[in-house]
Amino acid sequence: MAERRGVPGSSSARRKRVDLHRIRGALPPPVVEVVHAYERHLALERGLSAHTVRAYVGDVVSLLGFLHGLPAVDPAAEGVDHSRGRGIEALELPVLRAWLAALRGGGASRTTLARRSAAARTFTAWAQRRGHLATDPGARLASPRPHRTLPSVLRQDQASDLLQASESGAAQEDAVALRDHALLELLYATGVRVSELCGLDVDDVDLRRRVVVVFGKGGKERTVPFGEPAERAVRAWLARGRPALARSTSPPALLLGARGGRFQPASVRRIVHGALGAVPGAPVMGPHGLRHSAATHLLEGGADLRSVQELLGHATLATTQLYTHVTVERLKAIHDRAHPRS
Repeated sequence: MAERRGVPGSSSARRKRVDLHRIRGALPPPVVEVVHAYERHLALERGLSAHTVRAYVGDVVSLLGFLHGLPAVDPAAEGVDHSRGRGIEALELPVLRAWLAALRGGGASRTTLARRSAAARTFTAWAQRRGHLATDPGARLASPRPHRTLPSVLRQDQASDLLQASESGAAQEDAVALRDHALLELLYATGVRVSELCGLDVDDVDLRRRVVVVFGKGGKERTVPFGEPAERAVRAWLARGRPALARSTSPPALLLGARGGRFQPASVRRIVHGALGAVPGAPVMGPHGLRHSAATHLLEGGADLRSVQELLGHATLATTQLYTHVTVERLKAIHDRAHPRS
């Protein structure tokens, strides 16, 4: 089977992690200390998730490797001498622009360039505040607007087929099937991120009120409601599934793996992919696709943007507005198929 590029766990992703680790280790010791301090700032002061911290630090390591002429993940930057041996005080606007140009020459997309320039601006602003840089060169760095592709979403009938099939499997009273049905119902009912789902403890779920307390990005807490089908699925899992998988050493996690440990995002992705593979015509997607689908179906059902923003835990309304484009595009597609003068 062809390897998917950029998929966490793939050999391509592993090579990039190894290359960045090698670059980080080859940086001058004072620069490595700055990277460590920035990593601690992201994790402890800003409270970002481990995944987000890795992404931010990886972009900074790529930039600093370019600055010091180290072999980089991006082929266009390899073998180029850029201020070898100097500290981060050499990080000026022309270097930032040259780094982005090298990335573009290596085939980076507009979305990748926008993300990396944002990461560079965040780093240089922090470095200037901490006294590592006299001025903030990132403040003058322009970046291309990312090309935002509309996410794939399930039709409402496909979502129904997915959950009905899952419910049929759970009816066999197998502990794993009960867990998988509960996680699918919760993902679609609440639209939570996969990391938020895996981070839930039993006490975070109030079945009587049908709400779940979620700790999202930056440690922000929000309360998200869910409906009766998800309540039934979670009750069945807690009563007849979780006790079968729990061990004396198990954490208070809502979802447990086969060995009694906290369920991991990679396992959720595998379950979602497998469940959607049995739904005719369903697009290929993971847990985030169910989040997209939940948001789209809420808007199609008449929910307002502000409410959906709060439910999803988006920091800005602009992020939530993406889903209005999804609904419009779907309406246009229906119009093209159904209207006699389309």
